[in-house]
Amino acid sequence: MKFTIDRADLLRALNHVHSVVERRNTIPILANVMLRAEKDSLALTTTDMDLEIVESVAAKSSAAGSTTVPAHTLYDIVRKLPDGCSVEISSAANDTTLQVKSGKSTFRLGCLSMEDFPKMGSSEKFSYSFSIPAADLRMLVDRTRFAISNEETRYYLNGIYLHAAENEGVAVLRAVATDGHRLARFEMPLPSGAKDMPGVIIPRKAINEIRKLIDEAGDSIEIGLSDNKLKFSFDHIALTTKLIDGTFPDYDRVIPKNNDKVLEVNPAIFASAVDRVSTISSEKSRAVKLTLSGKTMTLSANSPDSGSASEEIEVRFSAGPMEIGFNSAYLMDVAKQIEGEGCRISLSDPASPTIIQDVSDTSSLYVLMPMRV
Repeated sequence: MKFTIDRADLLRALNHVHSVVERRNTIPILANVMLRAEKDSLALTTTDMDLEIVESVAAKSSAAGSTTVPAHTLYDIVRKLPDGCSVEISSAANDTTLQVKSGKSTFRLGCLSMEDFPKMGSSEKFSYSFSIPAADLRMLVDRTRFAISNEETRYYLNGIYLHAAENEGVAVLRAVATDGHRLARFEMPLPSGAKDMPGVIIPRKAINEIRKLIDEAGDSIEIGLSDNKLKFSFDHIALTTKLIDGTFPDYDRVIPKNNDKVLEVNPAIFASAVDRVSTISSEKSRAVKLTLSGKTMTLSANSPDSGSASEEIEVRFSAGPMEIGFNSAYLMDVAKQIEGEGCRISLSDPASPTIIQDVSDTSSLYVLMPMRV
């Protein structure tokens, strides 16, 4: 194998694929990136057995071939080469090393056999196939992933639940994430080809990896779904992930239907006030109390160690005086997702779930459990 490639092209591709590779691996081959050189392209593949990324990039090959080398080492080498240079990579047929040459720099990396490299998505048959605008997928991820649970014992909450649903008779593609304390739901018109698709749970790592790639994607992203895998494809990149094998809970049951006390507030002013007041709240609870009275909301926090804080902001509230407490970090996570100038908070009582929505955008809905303060 022998090929020459522009350093910038190789670095961009390695930047996309190397983050899949775990720093510590009990299986040596999983620390490697597979390089497959053909006439005018190079394909790079990495996997952790649950997730695989394949990217093709332009290269001038004088001898086709393939091998695997340590992904992080190759990435670090290419990253430290000067801008604007080209990189020559070669290996002999029976050689167990790969030579990386650029200018006066030469590196030799140990190779592992291609035969041991796992193959995930190449032979998979995808029963459902549909396309999503890149901007919509970006929004779907951003509006929900912050609520993914980190509790490994409840593994079925360690991802985003994606499924076809209906909202007031309109078919939608819906994404839901929850950690038991908060819930985030986002929906968009159901794409052609997604009708009757089963509900699937996309793992957190796959969500984070696709989010890194979306900003460089073209207009749309193709999605393929099989019984236990999901594939994102765009431009010259394909990301295939195993799905979480579990049953997502009936989230509709925790979304309250009769919250009739409506509070409206500017989300930017609200988030800033929460951020300031929460400086005093204890690290363990992060609790902030909201005291509602007429056209004002008083945010307050107390800590035995740090003291107390309060701030008053203007709001519109349709009910009588009320006090309710929330985790300040959860409040700010939700407020950051609201891009309009109005945030609607629908309340019932200090012990019941609260709904938060953007006044000008009903595609997203958030549910927060209150805290005792």
